[in-house]
Amino acid sequence: MKRIFSFAATLLFAMVAMGQEPVITFDKTTHDFGKINEADGRVTTVFTFKNEGMAPLVLSNVRASCGCTTPKWTREPIEPGQQGEITVTYNPSGRPGRFQKTVTVTSNATEPTYKLQIKGEVIPKPAKPVDQYPIKMGELSLKRKALNFGSLVQGSNKMLEIEYANQTEQAIEVAVYVAGADYIKATATLAHVEPQQTGKLQFALQSAESGLYGPVTAKAYVIVNGKRDLSNTYEIALSANIKEDFSQLSVEERQQAPIVEVVRELNLGTIAQGKKLSAKLTLTNAGINPLLIRRVLMNNDTMHFVTPKAIKGGRKADIKMELDATTYEPAQYTRILTLITNDPNTPVINIKLNWVVE
Repeated sequence: MKRIFSFAATLLFAMVAMGQEPVITFDKTTHDFGKINEADGRVTTVFTFKNEGMAPLVLSNVRASCGCTTPKWTREPIEPGQQGEITVTYNPSGRPGRFQKTVTVTSNATEPTYKLQIKGEVIPKPAKPVDQYPIKMGELSLKRKALNFGSLVQGSNKMLEIEYANQTEQAIEVAVYVAGADYIKATATLAHVEPQQTGKLQFALQSAESGLYGPVTAKAYVIVNGKRDLSNTYEIALSANIKEDFSQLSVEERQQAPIVEVVRELNLGTIAQGKKLSAKLTLTNAGINPLLIRRVLMNNDTMHFVTPKAIKGGRKADIKMELDATTYEPAQYTRILTLITNDPNTPVINIKLNWVVE
C-alpha cells in the first residue's frame, strides 16, 4: 500500500512540475519576404512568441544560419501569458537570387529548440558602368585582367574575350600584344574608342602551334594611347592546360600503347651549400610502342633536366638532373616534378623529390 501511495505521489509531483514549465508558441514560424530589391537594402520581420506555460520563459540563444541574417530578441524573462519578440533582419547586398535562411531559437521551454525560417528572392540592382568595368589601365576600363582557357586537346583552338570601355571624355587608342607566346594571337576589335564606346580584346589560342602539353601561361599587355608599359597595371594573365587526346584510340592501339613505370618519390641525398648535385630519375617503358616524354615540369629554376625524347618498348632511360644549391639555405627541401608522357593510362605523373642542403 505504501509503495502504491509513493508511486502516485511521485507521478502527481511530476505532473505538477511539468505544468510549471514554460511553453513557447509563435504567431508564425516562416516569413516570406517575396521579391525584394537589392538596392533597397536590409529587410526585417518580427516573430512574436508567447509563454503559454506556468513558469518564466527565458531565451538563452537565437542563432542564424548565415552572417547575412541578424536576429535580435527579448532577453528578459517572459512571464506566463506574456509575449516577446524576435526581430530578424536580412542583408541582400551581393546576394542576388532566391534565399532561405534558418533561425534557431534555444530556450528553457518544454520544447527547448525551435526553428524559424525566412525566405524570398533578391532582385539584383542594375550594374553601373563603373561596376561593369572595374579594372583600370590608364584611361581604359576593362571587365577583368585574367583569362583561363581551361583544358583543351592538343591541336584544338579556342578564343576568349575581355570587354573594355572608354569611360572618359576623350577618345582612346587601344592595342594589345602577347609576349613570348606566338601560339596566342591577340587583337583589339576597336582600336579607336570614342567616349562611352566599348570593344573587345580577343585572344585566340592555337595549341598546335605551341607544341606543348600540360599547363601553359603567358602575359599580354594592353597599349593605351601608344604607351607601352610592361608593368602589372597593363598586364593580362593568360593560362591553359593542353592535354593529349586518347579518346579515339582503338582497343588494339591501347594494347600496343606505352606504359610508363617510375618511382613516385626520390631522395636526391645531401648537398653542400653552394655546390651542385647530380642525380637521375629512371623511366621504364613496360609497353610496346615508344614512350614519348612530352614534358618535364618543376617550379624550380635551380634544377636543370636532360630528358630523353623517346623510350622504346621494354627499355629504360634516365632523366638526368642537376641541382645548383648556390642560393639555398641549409634545410630539407621537397619539390614536385611533373612528368607528362603519351601513356594513355597515366599521362601525367607527379613525383616528389627530396634533398638536404647543409
